[in-house]
Amino acid sequence: MFLKTQIFKALAFKNPIRLPISYWMLVGLRFLLTLLPQRGYIHPDEFFQNIEVIAGDVFGVDIARTWEFNPKFPIRNIFVPKMILGPPLIFIRALNPYAKSYLKVDLATPYYLLVVPRIFICLLSLINDYCLYRTCVLYGQNFRNRLVIFASSYIVLVYCCRSFSNTFEMMFFSILLLLVAECMLRSDRVIYHNEYLQEKYRQAKTPVERVKIFKLTTHLPAHSLSRVIIISAVVIIGVFNRPTFIGFAFPPIFFWLHRGLGSKVIGFKDFHYRIFAFVLCSVPTALFLILVDSGYYGYITMADVESLKVSWDSWVVTPLNFLRYNIDSKNLMQHGVHPRWLHLAVNIPLLFNVLGGLAFLTLSTHAYRFIRGQYSKLPRIQSITGLMLFSLIIPIAVLSIFPHQEPRFIIPVLVPLIYLYGNHLHPNESNGINYRRLKNGLRWTWFVVNILLTIFFGFFHQGGIYPFAKSLHYEIKGNYGTHTHVILTHSYSIPTYLLQLESTTKIWKNRNTGHKYRLAPSTFIYKYGSIPMRELFMKIDEELSNAEALLHKHKKNYRLYLASPCSLHQKILSESYKYHHIDLVEDFSYYPHFCTEALPEFPSNHDQYCIKEISKNKSTAIDINIIDRISCYLRKFCLKVYRVKTSDYIK
Repeated sequence: MFLKTQIFKALAFKNPIRLPISYWMLVGLRFLLTLLPQRGYIHPDEFFQNIEVIAGDVFGVDIARTWEFNPKFPIRNIFVPKMILGPPLIFIRALNPYAKSYLKVDLATPYYLLVVPRIFICLLSLINDYCLYRTCVLYGQNFRNRLVIFASSYIVLVYCCRSFSNTFEMMFFSILLLLVAECMLRSDRVIYHNEYLQEKYRQAKTPVERVKIFKLTTHLPAHSLSRVIIISAVVIIGVFNRPTFIGFAFPPIFFWLHRGLGSKVIGFKDFHYRIFAFVLCSVPTALFLILVDSGYYGYITMADVESLKVSWDSWVVTPLNFLRYNIDSKNLMQHGVHPRWLHLAVNIPLLFNVLGGLAFLTLSTHAYRFIRGQYSKLPRIQSITGLMLFSLIIPIAVLSIFPHQEPRFIIPVLVPLIYLYGNHLHPNESNGINYRRLKNGLRWTWFVVNILLTIFFGFFHQGGIYPFAKSLHYEIKGNYGTHTHVILTHSYSIPTYLLQLESTTKIWKNRNTGHKYRLAPSTFIYKYGSIPMRELFMKIDEELSNAEALLHKHKKNYRLYLASPCSLHQKILSESYKYHHIDLVEDFSYYPHFCTEALPEFPSNHDQYCIKEISKNKSTAIDINIIDRISCYLRKFCLKVYRVKTSDYIK
């Protein structure tokens, strides 16, 4: 009985949470930055790949439904964004009437529509923290240092609070790593005790001793198929969320299948049983997600099910469509083709800075030892270090195969990276003075770089779009019926759901006459990208002419805006002088707004634009000192909004 008690004590994973104050301060900072809110706009996919579509479904408003959600060839699963983004948006919709009545607060405004879902995602991001903490506790590693390093990463402070599908992918990856780590530890302990009891059984001299040992063996908990149902569900949901999750899930599943393989009690029979059980348990989740997508995209209806009119064409498998789309190199070229070394040479340093360098040096050392045949100095293949090492290398290697590479694609590997090397930034008692100084220097470099990148991506990058959308929202609501045209150039597009435009696809019914009708659109957003100025003004001229025609024919008042980075101000003015019937009036300027599509040139000491800004004297030509030039240069990082109208002379 004593041995049995010890076995179950060893298998009980109970540890109290004792986290440092610095970690809780960083968690508080994560929520504070989200509440401010973060004005930065990392990539259009943070809106148009998830929340834009879900907001359209919840509020019944006009949205920009991207090609990825085209029912003819959908490549995005709807279940994951519905489950994550649906609750906060439904909360806003349900609470808004009461907030308006009792608090005089409208929740269907850009601030709340932006912040409430992000707060919910921030709460979910703590899953990553918990999984890292729990894995460290299970294997007796220092979780305090690692959690502080993890929580101070700008990936956690910025990316993990946005509605990227990559953010959700990181959560699933963290959960999967923790589940597999628990299964590995459990199997190691059960196998150790099983082998120990078998050895004692062989050494037993009497039948009574053998019977006692055999009974102890039967009391060992099952471990071979532990967590198979939840692991298979996480993998399938992760793949439907982003099919690239296959690359992230491969190492953990490989280690889960190989637990104990090569020991005296685990053989290839167990390995094949695990594969069979994993595949079998994956089928219900996969069928459920296929059914959800098929229903959402209109491939199957309840009437079809009731009448049994279901065929192969009634189903849609979004991950399969995703792979079919991305296999075609012509499709990838539309989104940008990158060199295959971009992740290794650019994205890893950008995302992980000093930790990426430490990983590169450590992995180079392991490669050298492997080439030299020093296998005893390498991490054990079936250890937690081996799991984290392969979970770091394999996803990056798989994603590097595809020529379209963005930094956010590899943010989930932050978890294994922090587990492996996060503690390397903190000195210990055995380190010498120089080594301590080096580690302290690396740690402070980590903090400083992540602070700068948090400010840049959280507030500077495309930072003028949100305040412009906020102003536009109130202007549209305050001028109901006025046609609003917004032309954007060299900037990301405005998330349409923030404007809360009345649906033009929904069928309305007149209560008095019973007549059914649809609302005509009154707000038009044009995204022209980085087109040349000549073509841009041809578009402006065309939209202005159409708006003027509606004004004179149907008395439809209009407002036409042009939004452009401030760095293009001179080019826009120069081109506008060619159109004598067009007047451009500077309406607003939103700071800061960093835009790689139109980086400003550093002004010379005779730059006329800077002279006008500084001296406010158009005729005076003076030399500008370096401080004024720098100040002028920084002022060009803004988003300028022009009011476009016909010239008073023409009128």
